[in-house]
Amino acid sequence: MKTQRFQDLVSKNPDNELFRFSLAQALIEEDRHEEAIEHLDTCIQKKPDWMVAEILKGKSLLALQRPTDAKQTLERALQLAVEQHHETPEAEVRKLLADL
Repeated sequence: MKTQRFQDLVSKNPDNELFRFSLAQALIEEDRHEEAIEHLDTCIQKKPDWMVAEILKGKSLLALQRPTDAKQTLERALQLAVEQHHETPEAEVRKLLADL
């Protein structure tokens, strides 16, 4: 199971944000959004400009029926997408925000 593999990697290397990000993605695939958010928060704390981590966190918050929190996170993701000139993620986040 992919999740277990990444959990093992995170246990051995808790400061490795790439392992945490991969674990968060695996958790999201299993609809374990609350757990994923914890790891995404760690990634964002280590790299505050990590746009994709912000987007995934926003989507997880939406899946958890937390639109107010999702809006705040997605607005941050949008700001990062604009600053980093990432047009496709920017369009995706604008749509998510428009649907709120």
